Amino acid sequence: MTSFDERDASIALPGDPAYVAATHVFNLAAPVTPAAALTARTVGQIRAGLTYARSAGLNVRVQTTGHSSGSAKPMAGSILIRTELDAAVEVDVERRVARIPAGTQWKAVVEATSAHGLTAPHGSAATVGVVGYLLRGGISFYGRQTGLAANHVRGIELVTPDGDLVWTDADNDPELFWALRGGGGGLGVVTAVEVDLFPASTVVTGAAFWPGEHAKALLTLWDKWCRDAPTEVSTSFRVLNLPPFPGVPEVLSGGTMICVDGVVLGQQGADDAIALGQADDLLAPLRAVAEPVMDTWHLTTPQEILATHMDPDEPVPAQGDHFLLTELGDDAIDEFVRVLGAGSESPLVMAGIRQLGGALAEPSSSGGALDHITEPYLYSGAGIPLDADVSAIINDRLELARAALSPWDSGRTAPTFIESPDQPQSHLTPEVVARVDAVRARLDPKGLFRGDVMKNTTAL
Repeated sequence: MTSFDERDASIALPGDPAYVAATHVFNLAAPVTPAAALTARTVGQIRAGLTYARSAGLNVRVQTTGHSSGSAKPMAGSILIRTELDAAVEVDVERRVARIPAGTQWKAVVEATSAHGLTAPHGSAATVGVVGYLLRGGISFYGRQTGLAANHVRGIELVTPDGDLVWTDADNDPELFWALRGGGGGLGVVTAVEVDLFPASTVVTGAAFWPGEHAKALLTLWDKWCRDAPTEVSTSFRVLNLPPFPGVPEVLSGGTMICVDGVVLGQQGADDAIALGQADDLLAPLRAVAEPVMDTWHLTTPQEILATHMDPDEPVPAQGDHFLLTELGDDAIDEFVRVLGAGSESPLVMAGIRQLGGALAEPSSSGGALDHITEPYLYSGAGIPLDADVSAIINDRLELARAALSPWDSGRTAPTFIESPDQPQSHLTPEVVARVDAVRARLDPKGLFRGDVMKNTTAL
């Protein structure tokens, strides 16, 4: 491995403009303050960062967009490597595979694949980094039909703690390949992934909004529909208290609103009327409760899915909580509406329930450390902590919601929804944790990447 040379990489220290750029995160409420930082655009720069870490007695942390900075452990005593590899998305249409360099955001992948009538198991936000989302087990709006995003990864290129550039897949160090997919990180610096694609030329997507007073009736009907919903459809039910921010329609920022959004994945060669009918099966009973104040559900292409969830494109402060639910039912619905619905004075900008099940609940014979989630629903809630007082009010409401929904809290979580390292979280069994630990011990016996391991995913 080459020795560290200032010409190989710009190691930035606090106060340097390059440090500010390398440590920039999407969640402004969770800034990161490592001892040093580096924006790496080449494998050589990553190696230089590892050499610098050893010479300075630092451990190594890795990030791209910083959407998950809230869940990261403190970075004191670390060098942060921000991966922004200089390469483009490559689509192999015949194999239905995309090679995606680290640092790529989902918008670029969807644009590259849609031109060929294909797509990947992407998230709901255009600006989320692909590698972190995939390897942490992202849950796509296609997930009920296609399973966890990590199951679609077919190969991974990474720089190991020793500085070696290696390729791992089902035939090349399969144990490392298994551990990288959902094992909690801390195994090196990923530089590229190959991911399976699937046909998706048309979809039905959108969001419908109602005044908050209809929450109970709408949630009851949504829960009833979810129990026998076709796997081509993935949806979420959200209570919104949107501030009058730029880009927020005026009709949605006047108080508590209810939103039902999602995606119907059209099947290859099938009539579009089938997908439209599946959407109508969900929406017709809801629309009968009350006329939506805004309704954008329509037949379109996969590119528009990235706007469906109305995730912000620019960095914002966020403070939230998350856990998985064993069921809903009348009692759970009553509690959800009581503490988060209209009249509850909830300070949360969003509190919602994501529909899981289908292929998401099915183990994959070729999957990694996390290959399925058995629970049928996912709860998450978040507010915007403008100052310490608001943060305390948000935290109180998050704790109230957790207590109210505790009878249906499974005790498990989905890694990409974790908002804080201090919150309860668990997604791997002790047996899986021990197996991943063995891979870490082999690759990184000195613990250079120990700070990058997610909470509750290691016994070491």
